[in-house]
Amino acid sequence: MQISGISAVVTGGASGLGGATARALAEAGAKVAVFDLNKDAAEAMAKEIGGVACVVDVTKDDQLEAAFEKAAAAQGIARILVNCAGIGISIRTVGRNGPHPIDSFRKVIEVNLIGGFNAIRRASQAMSTLDPLDDGERGVCINTASVAAYDGQIGQAAYSASKGGIVGMTLPIARDLASLGIRVCTIAPGLFDTPLMQALPDDVKAALGSSVPFPRRLGLPSEYAALAKHIVENNMLNGETIRLDGAIRMAPK
Repeated sequence: MQISGISAVVTGGASGLGGATARALAEAGAKVAVFDLNKDAAEAMAKEIGGVACVVDVTKDDQLEAAFEKAAAAQGIARILVNCAGIGISIRTVGRNGPHPIDSFRKVIEVNLIGGFNAIRRASQAMSTLDPLDDGERGVCINTASVAAYDGQIGQAAYSASKGGIVGMTLPIARDLASLGIRVCTIAPGLFDTPLMQALPDDVKAALGSSVPFPRRLGLPSEYAALAKHIVENNMLNGETIRLDGAIRMAPK
């Protein structure tokens, strides 16, 4: 799919992987709607890239529906969806304070897995009403998983379950939407220099980066964005999860 002139939605688009992707799509000529829980950050990003800001909690279906309607009214129905909204926690199944709080587990699943699926179902419904482009394509949805889907570390039961669910639903959703001309892929990043990482001391970041076989550093959000852009442009990429991790395989801790 050619990016220039079409509309896109990026959830979690105000910073980190989502922010880099919003910038990359805008630079390629897309009209980008920035979906984010942080109002100020979403508006700042939208102003920077000439897009539209939509303040939304992806776990709230009414907010998500309203955000898609706002984006479509401003820029047209999106042919690109990139799901970057997500959260993570580190809690052992059984720890000093007892068993893993079930509400915390549920929250991670709701944001990362259910929120991502909800965005896909709403975006793809709208995409299905559009005229097909070359190859009969109407749109593409890109999810963000994690290497934790495969190599979950101590304390990552909730996070790994949510990301494993994203990997697991990629192929069946791609098959569901194939007849509509909508592709679905997932990116599973390794250790990336996101705002969460930036809060760590420099020596800790350096140690984490040196654990990557090659290149021996943290991944850059722009590298995630470059892969997302390529997935949009390469029509044969469908139903696949791509690890973007410098060949890292995570140790237990």
